[in-house]
Amino acid sequence: MISKVSLIIPIFNEGDTALALLKSVMAQPLPGDLQKEMIIIESNSTDGTRELVQKFVQENAGNSPVKIELILEETPRGKGHAVRQGIQKATGDIILIQDGDLEYSVTDYPLLLQPLIDGHVDFVLGSRHLSAGGWKIRKFEQSPMTAFYMNLGGMFFHTLFNILYQVKLTDPTTMYKVFLKKCIDGVAFESNRFDFDFELVAKLIRLGYIPLEVPISYSSRGFEKGKKVRAFRDPFMFLWVIFKFRIKRIQRIPRKAMTYSLN
Repeated sequence: MISKVSLIIPIFNEGDTALALLKSVMAQPLPGDLQKEMIIIESNSTDGTRELVQKFVQENAGNSPVKIELILEETPRGKGHAVRQGIQKATGDIILIQDGDLEYSVTDYPLLLQPLIDGHVDFVLGSRHLSAGGWKIRKFEQSPMTAFYMNLGGMFFHTLFNILYQVKLTDPTTMYKVFLKKCIDGVAFESNRFDFDFELVAKLIRLGYIPLEVPISYSSRGFEKGKKVRAFRDPFMFLWVIFKFRIKRIQRIPRKAMTYSLN
């Protein structure tokens, strides 16, 4: 029986949005009587985010029915590294990954969770493309050409992923990845940056979990507002990970023999 959702929230240099995001996550109702667990991973921000997050936790931990756990990283190692730490601490039946900005709306939680609660699927992706009706999901008012090339790049990587993994996903790189925790029991992850998005989806698909996509709200932000993907580094990592985990054997390690590495 599903009783708890673990919300994994990696945060780094999100001083303008972190507090509003955490408050909205705290306040957002979940379907039924699901308990909520917030696992916040703060990666030693340089813009005051850490202090904001610590204050939020101090004011709310123990004062609400929501369980809150804060992990403080000494140095920023990337989104994937932070999410991996959060997953290790998760005690919920369902894991939901939530970024520390406001590009996605927490009001979509019921849409994302209900198929899992009903037992229809084990893995859900919140698709930005289904709601946008096409591939142009990024619209940067100050940098339209940057938005165009990022949209084009996204279409390329999504198409390549679909061909290699023989699926028809519109948005494998969405931040909203929601799945039963049992799906990743004994599965080791290794990616530290945004390549973790592809690793997670690739491994779940290889293990037989084909995701259901549901349309979600999305309000894109540009690099001037804090977007952190590196245009000249991350694409090469995406290619490597997509091919690597299509070829590499994916296996589950017995829990008692499993050791976690975050190097």
